[in-house]
Amino acid sequence: MRWDRQRAGEGEPALPGLEGLVRSVRSPEFDGVTFHEVHARSVLNKVPAGSGVPFGWTVNPYRGCSHACTYCLEGGTRILLADGRTKALAELKVGEEIYGTRGHGASRRLVPTRVLAHWTTLRDAYRVTLEDGTRLVAGGDHRFLTAKGWKHVTGSKFGAAQRPHLEPGTELIGVGRFEPTPDETLGYRAGYLCGMLRSGGFAAETDAAARALGYLPDFGASVAFLQVPAEPDAHWQRGFLAGVFDLAGGYGRGQLAVAHDEPEIADAFVAALARFGFAHQLDEVPKFPTRQEIRLLGGVGEVLRFLHVSNPAVGWKRSLDGAVIGASRRRVAAIEPLGLQLPLYDITTGTGDFVADGMVSHNCFARNTHTYLDFDAGRDFDTQVVVKINAPQVLAAQLKKPSWRREHVAMGTNTDPYQRAEGRYRLMPGIITALARSGTPLSVLTKGTVLARDLPLLQDVARDVPVSLAVSIALLDDELQHRLEPGTPSPRARLELVRKAREAGLPCSVLVAPVLPYLTDSPEALDALFARLADAGASSVTAFALHLRPGAREWFGRWLAGAYPALVPRYRELYARGSYVRKEYREQLAERVGPLLRRHGLAPQAGFASRGPQLPAAEAAPVEQLRLL
Repeated sequence: MRWDRQRAGEGEPALPGLEGLVRSVRSPEFDGVTFHEVHARSVLNKVPAGSGVPFGWTVNPYRGCSHACTYCLEGGTRILLADGRTKALAELKVGEEIYGTRGHGASRRLVPTRVLAHWTTLRDAYRVTLEDGTRLVAGGDHRFLTAKGWKHVTGSKFGAAQRPHLEPGTELIGVGRFEPTPDETLGYRAGYLCGMLRSGGFAAETDAAARALGYLPDFGASVAFLQVPAEPDAHWQRGFLAGVFDLAGGYGRGQLAVAHDEPEIADAFVAALARFGFAHQLDEVPKFPTRQEIRLLGGVGEVLRFLHVSNPAVGWKRSLDGAVIGASRRRVAAIEPLGLQLPLYDITTGTGDFVADGMVSHNCFARNTHTYLDFDAGRDFDTQVVVKINAPQVLAAQLKKPSWRREHVAMGTNTDPYQRAEGRYRLMPGIITALARSGTPLSVLTKGTVLARDLPLLQDVARDVPVSLAVSIALLDDELQHRLEPGTPSPRARLELVRKAREAGLPCSVLVAPVLPYLTDSPEALDALFARLADAGASSVTAFALHLRPGAREWFGRWLAGAYPALVPRYRELYARGSYVRKEYREQLAERVGPLLRRHGLAPQAGFASRGPQLPAAEAAPVEQLRLL
């Protein structure tokens, strides 16, 4: 294998902010693929509780990014920072703290998160106009949180109804419209000093004191700013709101309130709120007869608007951590193609989302579209693959910790560990050895025939720890396989891999995944495939129907429309309800598959898997379906 253009920068495309980057590598063997070699700090990953898979840990020496919905929003889009302020998406830096969300559906809370990556490209642009006049420019694949879940900006090319997408009238979930931050004019500064100094002065809050000290030289020896003007302008009132809030206000339990003993200051604060359209409530405080409490009404959206209109200085009072959102909903008025390509930006965050122009916006972190990378030459031109070149050494160190309980580790559940690049990097022998030496049971799922290289090693370590293998073989038709999975080993090569594994005395099951409706699901096709698998010595077989997650759906739909246009209406009907095929089809397929598996002696303990693979725990079911495109 020839590897050229090896460098750690100098124009080489790289994943922005990628920690531990050693160098980026391109090769003519993988047209358009860039391998980012990194020194990882951890490679042993805990599977989230409730995942429903029969293993608790995974190791993935390779990690890749999808090209299904990578680039999202126009660079001027304002993003909500963790201090309540906003910043243009194009200006964000890796490591900056912003707000994401936690929760389910439309019921969410704001939580701080960090920007993990930030990049841009050219994409077809669409204008999303809301009923309040807000306009955003985004790519068609971008997703916003709506009252009915995540929705793309546009419908897919595989029928407009085939993925959730925005339409006029769609309700977007968020925190309300962002307001511009005030300019620090002389009037604003005078208002801030008046509100701050007449609410407690310099001793209480260091952030407020620092701002005041910066403003005072503008007024020389004059103290006229301590007086409330008879007819204050908007600049003065914005600063006044900030100054009073910094010293006499606070936010907690969903309420923003200010308490003040001076009637003149309380009245001026109420007048300023009214000027900017804030609903509020004025209460007496029984324990303090001269004190008045002013509470802002309208929820977190109005709290955020107050922070933007006034721009207080005290950092901890600006925190919205844990604030419940969802009450503020804004309707889509129109979605229009701009008819041109624009530079669009995306970020990766720790929560998988962020708040853009007041709306909860999805980022690329949680994509499940292309988990299994086969590097199809000439097609995956923007694929970025992370290679954890120190994975064996890091894993060995992690397995030596006293806390490690030698639980089953599954490999191939996220990215294929025996993809073609493994022939170059040879990471798996060290990983297998580390697991075996620690007494850890292991399993491998792959469609890559590079696995044959390590069969002697696996045979050897199987004497000490349980080892099981699974190979993905979806069909026998060489022509169809080449059209669906270009660049991957042929069915014949994978059958030979199963045979070699069994001859080595290793258990090797097969995933017939996915079964394609009306293409590979006939009794004749399945019977022929199962016969070949039985002849190769497969330990068992699990079959499940194609499911089409967002992103994979669009790729497959485009391929189907070009190769088998007559099937498009039938697929629309089968997948009308989402990613999974209709229940009726799954049941029919189960009735067809079950007897065939039993006839060939291939039935696993769980039989046919109607929603996904359900292999016995010793044979490690995958989390994701192996991709077709």
